[in-house]
Amino acid sequence: MSRKVTLSTIAGHLDISTATVSLALRDSPLIADITKQRIKTVARDMGYIYNRRAAALRTSKSGIVGVLVHEVMNPFFAEILIAIEDELRLNSKTFLLCNHRDQLEIQTNFIDTLMQFGADGVIISPAIGTTADDICKIEEHALPVVMIARGVDGVKVPAFRGDDKKGIYMATRHLLRAGHRDIAFIGGRRETSTGRDRRAGYLAALEEVQIAPRQEFQMGSETTRKAGYLCIKTMFNKGIKPTAIVCFNDLVAIGVMAGLRDMGLEPGKDVSVTGYDDISEAEIAAPALTSVWNGQQEVGQRAARAMIAILAGENPPRDRILIEPQLRIRESTGSNPQKTG
Repeated sequence: MSRKVTLSTIAGHLDISTATVSLALRDSPLIADITKQRIKTVARDMGYIYNRRAAALRTSKSGIVGVLVHEVMNPFFAEILIAIEDELRLNSKTFLLCNHRDQLEIQTNFIDTLMQFGADGVIISPAIGTTADDICKIEEHALPVVMIARGVDGVKVPAFRGDDKKGIYMATRHLLRAGHRDIAFIGGRRETSTGRDRRAGYLAALEEVQIAPRQEFQMGSETTRKAGYLCIKTMFNKGIKPTAIVCFNDLVAIGVMAGLRDMGLEPGKDVSVTGYDDISEAEIAAPALTSVWNGQQEVGQRAARAMIAILAGENPPRDRILIEPQLRIRESTGSNPQKTG
């Protein structure tokens, strides 16, 4: 059986102290960079594995942060996760990921697991049904909480998300200025803060120009391509035919555009479509999708930095921070053909 490589093994190989090896592997500023690199190279070549459990016992810190989102397949969350991972890595921390799929039981079980393993904190986009009491109980177990993307009423923790109401307002106003009056809103769920805020932005833009909202032009759904496809087909099959559609997110919008094509309609010409989040796919969609940038990279980066600050003993503001949205106009929107034709 091969011998386990320890700090002492590395120290003996390099003829230096075990303390120096330990400091170097923890990126201590007390060790010169060239020495740290030499020690790390030898440790890697010898097959050294960092004993995180032993370190946690010594420091009461595991270096692990839990991250929970509800839709890991959504590129919006993928972009947030990349930003979180990059920021944590810069600070010698890692994360464990949970895709709770809006199921409270999955969320609760994962948080319990984090506590059992002595995680340092949790960054969470809360599942539908999460209450202020749920978040308070997490913090009562000495697990700091930072929120992303969604909010929970009555909770005072650092929270980072896009300004959803303003962003959808901007998209709807863009369509109104293009001469559209029959504007639908598709996707999202009112049980979430995101769903409520985006719908509120749509309604605010209509109210501003004194257009009464029509219930048949509003259809909630899951936030996927398939959901968008099914919604627009259902709407048009019922004889409800808006000239423009504000979609909850880009995935719904891409599904809507596919559904329109199936019905012989060209997105951007016959029916205008806007998305939300401005994921990388939006710019290369056919036609290129008008969308609202939602600041996902900034959300992830700032959430991770807030968590790192908390773990360093600092007290970042326990407030909701809204990232300013940006409307990015592309080929999927145009003038109302019924008005200009």
